[in-house]
Amino acid sequence: MAGIFRTIYDWLLRMFWATEMDVTMIGLQNAGKSSLLRVLAGGEFTVDSIPTIGFNTKRVQKGHVTLKCWDLGGQPRFRPMWERYCRGVNAIVYIVDAADRAALPVATDELHELMSKPTLDGIPLLVLGNKSDLPNKLSVDELIDAMDLKSITHREVSCYGISAKEETNLDAVLHWLIARASR
Repeated sequence: MAGIFRTIYDWLLRMFWATEMDVTMIGLQNAGKSSLLRVLAGGEFTVDSIPTIGFNTKRVQKGHVTLKCWDLGGQPRFRPMWERYCRGVNAIVYIVDAADRAALPVATDELHELMSKPTLDGIPLLVLGNKSDLPNKLSVDELIDAMDLKSITHREVSCYGISAKEETNLDAVLHWLIARASR
């Protein structure tokens, strides 16, 4: 019986108090952006994901909030487009392969370059260390230090360790995003 009331309650929320938010998901190639988005949207994790050429969009419905997510390609030729797709969004999600220490300096440079753009001031940033299920991955504290996240100003910055494959900590990611939907 409680399930019926919950369904009706959720329907009423979506009908009368629905909120839509725009989220841009960026990061270097092979960080797991598309895999994360697929899992958040209710799909399954696949090992043989095809690299994103340009961008993909997906809508993720959670209660009364619809997340309109832009998944941007991470190859060098697509990185100049990142700023354009980050302007005016409710949140920027920067995904890093926490087990790929060799790629971390480039990931850090790209993030700091993007965050230095005045057009993006004030937009909350969520840095996700993906692939936390792999050995030799960086902890959240190590990621914060290695990427010098404390030096990023003019916005709220948060960092979580996740695994799209194991669906670890994804509920925290959704809660963080939904909390920023009304801002």
